Amino acid sequence: MPDIQILPSILAADFGRLADGCTLAEASGADQIHVDVMDGVFVPNISMGPDVVRMSAKTVGIPQNVHLMVKRPQDHIAAFARAGADTIQIHIESDCNIRETLAKIRQLGKRAAITLNPETPVESIFECLENRWVDEVLVMSVHPGFGGQAYLKYVEAKITAIRRWAEWVDIAVDGGIDGETVVGAAAAGANLFIAGSYLFKQPDMKAAIAALRKTAQENFCSAM
Repeated sequence: MPDIQILPSILAADFGRLADGCTLAEASGADQIHVDVMDGVFVPNISMGPDVVRMSAKTVGIPQNVHLMVKRPQDHIAAFARAGADTIQIHIESDCNIRETLAKIRQLGKRAAITLNPETPVESIFECLENRWVDEVLVMSVHPGFGGQAYLKYVEAKITAIRRWAEWVDIAVDGGIDGETVVGAAAAGANLFIAGSYLFKQPDMKAAIAALRKTAQENFCSAM
């Protein structure tokens, strides 16, 4: 079984106390901090930049998982790498040379990840998998741009297809993950679970993370 990990998304944390949100996530047993970066072009919202990653990397000892929801990720990779990103996720739908951009991430010593939106055919990333250009795939289970959306169950078929195509790859799922939706995502083959609103609203984040991890472990690939 691949390593099951829980990644709180600090997009759902109190923006006036982001460092405290990162500290809480680490103290609660999070495996990585997930940072959502939006440029207002690729998606309608605008969010965090390299300074937030730099703050988080200095505040906690766990890795920084950075999701670039930007039109031209090639223009920003170096800045986020310098800021302390450990994994950099780019979108297959972005305006860039995918192979070159993923290679650049690895050249900077970071884990490279490809992301696909809910409506994007899973076949669009098969070249990345076949050639092992990536270490991780992120399947969006909501439409990117805003937190708090409902989980789109139909993306589970994509997760299963990716897991069958590449048993070795880490598969992350992001959007609407909670104590119920984690079951289907894990059963389909995901092993990295990004949760924002759900975790940061919990009175006991540590217990919530432990419960998500246990449920994912119990259900991993059970539907395959």
